[in-house]
Amino acid sequence: MAEDSKTLPVATALSAPYWQACHAGRLLLQRCDACAQVQFYPRAFCTRCTSERMVWVEASGRGRVKSFTVIRRAVSAAYAADVPYIVALIELAEGPTMMSNIVDAQTTVRIGAAVRVRFNALSAEISVPVFTLE
Repeated sequence: MAEDSKTLPVATALSAPYWQACHAGRLLLQRCDACAQVQFYPRAFCTRCTSERMVWVEASGRGRVKSFTVIRRAVSAAYAADVPYIVALIELAEGPTMMSNIVDAQTTVRIGAAVRVRFNALSAEISVPVFTLE
Protein backbone atom coordinates (compact mmCIF):
# COMPACT_ATOMS: atom_id res chain seq x y z
CA MET A 1 0.00 0.00 0.00
CA ALA A 2 1.32 3.41 -0.93
CA GLU A 3 2.01 5.95 1.79
CA ASP A 4 -0.30 8.44 0.05
CA SER A 5 -3.44 6.25 -0.05
CA LYS A 6 -5.81 5.48 2.81
CA THR A 7 -6.54 1.92 3.82
CA LEU A 8 -10.05 0.91 2.76
CA PRO A 9 -12.10 -1.84 4.38
CA VAL A 10 -12.56 -5.01 2.34
CA ALA A 11 -16.01 -6.56 2.31
CA THR A 12 -16.18 -10.32 2.80
CA ALA A 13 -19.14 -12.63 2.20
CA LEU A 14 -19.97 -12.29 5.91
CA SER A 15 -19.62 -8.48 6.12
CA ALA A 16 -21.03 -7.52 2.68
CA PRO A 17 -24.56 -6.72 3.98
CA TYR A 18 -23.03 -4.38 6.58
CA TRP A 19 -20.94 -2.49 3.99
CA GLN A 20 -23.83 -2.33 1.49
CA ALA A 21 -26.06 -0.81 4.18
CA CYS A 22 -23.39 1.70 5.20
CA HIS A 23 -23.08 2.80 1.58
CA ALA A 24 -26.87 3.31 1.55
CA GLY A 25 -26.70 5.39 4.76
CA ARG A 26 -27.94 2.69 7.14
CA LEU A 27 -26.21 1.09 10.11
CA LEU A 28 -26.85 -2.66 10.44
CA LEU A 29 -26.00 -4.89 13.39
CA GLN A 30 -26.34 -8.62 13.83
CA ARG A 31 -28.94 -10.03 16.22
CA CYS A 32 -29.11 -13.63 17.31
CA ASP A 33 -32.49 -15.23 16.61
CA ALA A 34 -31.85 -17.73 19.43
CA CYS A 35 -31.02 -15.41 22.36
CA ALA A 36 -31.59 -11.85 21.00
CA GLN A 37 -27.97 -10.78 21.62
CA VAL A 38 -27.02 -7.84 19.37
CA GLN A 39 -23.40 -7.80 18.29
CA PHE A 40 -20.84 -5.88 16.30
CA TYR A 41 -18.62 -6.70 14.30
CA PRO A 42 -20.16 -9.28 11.93
CA ARG A 43 -19.51 -12.90 12.89
CA ALA A 44 -20.77 -16.29 11.74
CA PHE A 45 -22.14 -17.13 15.21
CA CYS A 46 -23.50 -15.46 18.35
CA THR A 47 -20.88 -14.49 20.90
CA ARG A 48 -23.31 -15.25 23.74
CA CYS A 49 -24.86 -18.63 22.84
CA THR A 50 -22.86 -19.69 19.72
CA SER A 51 -26.01 -20.03 17.61
CA GLU A 52 -25.49 -19.57 13.88
CA ARG A 53 -28.97 -18.03 13.50
CA MET A 54 -27.79 -14.45 12.97
CA VAL A 55 -30.02 -11.84 11.31
CA TRP A 56 -29.30 -8.26 10.29
CA VAL A 57 -31.26 -5.49 12.05
CA GLU A 58 -31.16 -1.76 11.48
CA ALA A 59 -29.62 0.17 14.36
CA SER A 60 -30.93 3.48 15.66
CA GLY A 61 -27.62 5.16 14.92
CA ARG A 62 -27.48 6.60 18.41
CA GLY A 63 -24.95 5.98 21.11
CA ARG A 64 -22.64 7.41 23.76
CA VAL A 65 -18.92 8.05 23.83
CA LYS A 66 -17.33 5.35 25.97
CA SER A 67 -13.72 6.50 25.43
CA PHE A 68 -11.79 8.58 22.91
CA THR A 69 -8.42 9.91 21.90
CA VAL A 70 -7.36 12.81 19.71
CA ILE A 71 -4.86 11.84 17.01
CA ARG A 72 -2.50 14.73 16.37
CA ARG A 73 0.17 12.96 14.33
CA ALA A 74 -0.75 11.28 11.05
CA VAL A 75 0.15 7.61 10.67
CA SER A 76 1.04 8.27 7.03
CA ALA A 77 0.90 11.02 4.42
CA ALA A 78 -2.58 9.82 3.42
CA TYR A 79 -3.97 10.98 6.79
CA ALA A 80 -1.98 14.23 7.15
CA ALA A 81 -4.87 16.45 6.08
CA ASP A 82 -7.17 14.82 8.67
CA VAL A 83 -5.20 15.61 11.83
CA PRO A 84 -6.26 16.30 14.43
CA TYR A 85 -9.02 13.67 14.40
CA ILE A 86 -10.90 11.77 17.08
CA VAL A 87 -10.99 7.99 17.38
CA ALA A 88 -13.64 6.82 19.82
CA LEU A 89 -15.32 3.80 21.29
CA ILE A 90 -19.05 4.30 20.82
CA GLU A 91 -21.48 2.31 22.95
CA LEU A 92 -24.46 1.94 20.64
CA ALA A 93 -27.99 2.23 22.03
CA GLU A 94 -28.50 -1.42 21.07
CA GLY A 95 -25.62 -2.52 23.33
CA PRO A 96 -22.52 -3.29 21.24
CA THR A 97 -19.46 -1.05 21.22
CA MET A 98 -17.84 0.00 17.96
CA MET A 99 -14.73 2.01 17.16
CA SER A 100 -15.23 4.97 14.85
CA ASN A 101 -14.39 8.61 14.35
CA ILE A 102 -16.20 11.55 15.87
CA VAL A 103 -16.36 14.41 13.40
CA ASP A 104 -17.05 18.12 13.89
CA ALA A 105 -16.31 18.05 17.63
CA GLN A 106 -12.59 18.69 18.13
CA THR A 107 -12.91 20.56 21.43
CA THR A 108 -16.32 19.54 22.74
CA VAL A 109 -16.27 15.74 22.83
CA ARG A 110 -16.60 14.21 26.30
CA ILE A 111 -17.00 10.71 27.70
CA GLY A 112 -20.72 10.03 27.98
CA ALA A 113 -21.64 12.48 25.22
CA ALA A 114 -24.59 11.48 23.04
CA VAL A 115 -23.71 10.84 19.40
CA ARG A 116 -25.51 10.04 16.16
CA VAL A 117 -24.19 8.17 13.13
CA ARG A 118 -23.58 9.60 9.68
CA PHE A 119 -21.64 8.11 6.80
CA ASN A 120 -18.52 9.28 4.95
CA ALA A 121 -17.92 7.96 1.46
CA LEU A 122 -14.32 6.78 1.06
CA SER A 123 -14.76 5.44 -2.47
CA ALA A 124 -17.48 4.70 -5.01
CA GLU A 125 -18.23 1.45 -3.13
CA ILE A 126 -17.26 2.04 0.51
CA SER A 127 -18.83 4.39 3.06
CA VAL A 128 -17.90 4.21 6.73
CA PRO A 129 -19.95 5.15 9.79
CA VAL A 130 -18.69 8.18 11.71
CA PHE A 131 -20.40 9.97 14.56
CA THR A 132 -21.35 13.56 15.40
CA LEU A 133 -22.36 14.99 18.77
CA GLU A 134 -26.10 15.37 19.28
